[in-house]
Amino acid sequence: MNLVKWDPLVELADVSKHLDRIFRRLPARADSDEEALTLADWTPTVDITETDAAYLIKGEIPGVDKADVNITIENGMITMRGERKQEKEERDKKYHRIERSYGSFMRSFRMPDDADEAGVKAEFKDGMINVTLPKSGKTKAKLINVSIT
Repeated sequence: MNLVKWDPLVELADVSKHLDRIFRRLPARADSDEEALTLADWTPTVDITETDAAYLIKGEIPGVDKADVNITIENGMITMRGERKQEKEERDKKYHRIERSYGSFMRSFRMPDDADEAGVKAEFKDGMINVTLPKSGKTKAKLINVSIT
């Protein structure tokens, strides 16, 4: 029997990690109550950038099959959904740690006013999903100088 020194700070750090994971899994605010209560099993990380011509959403979804990813646009929200399926457990292997997350995911983002919903394109390659939202140019802001008297 081995004695292990108890460190309460390690346990506190574990609780903090679990809480972080729970709060990161909460979906973006949705208009319907049903979707607002939906929790995903894991959350892919994304980068959102903007150029003069478009917005680009890059999401990391390694280990996810292209057929298991769905992108929808509804009520000004773009939503990425999918599932990473767990590998078949092999009985002759001795697992020491499993840290990768499996199951369903969902990320929703409000579309900018100047995004062209009809021109949205998505590309899936090497575990990355790239969604391009072209700008329509219809709602470009105008600067109006107002003289105050």
